[in-house]
Amino acid sequence: MNIEIRDAALQDRIRKQLEATGSSSMDEVLTSLLETQEEQDCWLQENRRAINKKIRRGIAHLDRGEGIPEDRLDAHLKELKAKFERVSECHK
Repeated sequence: MNIEIRDAALQDRIRKQLEATGSSSMDEVLTSLLETQEEQDCWLQENRRAINKKIRRGIAHLDRGEGIPEDRLDAHLKELKAKFERVSECHK
């Protein structure tokens, strides 16, 4: 099968992916990209019910007024990021 890519921007993205991964061929790049996409699709399918449950729970919290006020959101996200980075450091 031959695939012709006419979009110059897409060609550039694929070339960059080839260089970034150290792949030896376009087949290798496409195989890697497809495997990654298939893994993500599988994970999403397996976790869809739990994800939807968390979304519904979050919406219920917002409906009850339990959300984070907009003026405090940036600070809250920074705190979460710092906490995650501390935990990540401990597991290295």
